[in-house]
Amino acid sequence: MQMRAEKAQALRQQMNNLASRHGFGPDAAESMWDAVVLGSGRMAQFSHPEFGGSGQWMRGGMLMIGDMFNRSLQSRVGAFCDELAQLYAAHPEWVPEEASKQSAAGGAWWPKELATPSTSGSQNGMRYAYFPEQCRLAIERAGAVEVYDTDDHVIGGVSQQQGTNDSLVFTSQRGFVDLTSLKRIDERRAPPTSVATAPSGPRAPSIADAAHEVHQHHHDHQKILDTLEKLAGLCQRGVLTEAEFLAKKTELLRRL
Repeated sequence: MQMRAEKAQALRQQMNNLASRHGFGPDAAESMWDAVVLGSGRMAQFSHPEFGGSGQWMRGGMLMIGDMFNRSLQSRVGAFCDELAQLYAAHPEWVPEEASKQSAAGGAWWPKELATPSTSGSQNGMRYAYFPEQCRLAIERAGAVEVYDTDDHVIGGVSQQQGTNDSLVFTSQRGFVDLTSLKRIDERRAPPTSVATAPSGPRAPSIADAAHEVHQHHHDHQKILDTLEKLAGLCQRGVLTEAEFLAKKTELLRRL
């Protein structure tokens, strides 16, 4: 018990020091630390006034905050998340025991090799669990468990697809992700056929293709933000009405 208290005190001191350096308070520090832990040090979905409201950070440079035109705040939040992720990686013993025991305490229904999910839940009789470290998404329905490869998607939410009873739609940093668009892992482990040569088909995406797609996504994301900033300037100068600006803003944000 004494050792636990000492670790908790050391963690809180480290978090407060980092938060103070970036201009955030202790409450904001604990809130962001919890978000980074849930994201396994790779991502964080947060909501706190000091961070501009709700937002999402992903290791590697992707960051969205509610106060999207506040570049100074965006820079401070990004730097803070980066340092908390480094702290998480350097001190895994500081991860709360509740998080490390999540799968065992909850009667894990997903494959044991996936360990602990960053997020899990249920929707209309189906259960889901997301594992960012392994890029895996587990789904349980009608007593059967399915495992999907999430590729470069960072899953952040789930909803029921309209008009169906058995389809889930997830959200990631790239927008909506239909479950049917993800690759089933068990399909990759299918036994080989007796045919000597596999039939020719479309070329599988290469690492270069994936890198280009990610680069293009970040480029499009920044382009939309730049456009919004220009429109806001036009609105302030009276070139656009408030209603025109809000309508265009809503249209552009749907593309993020």
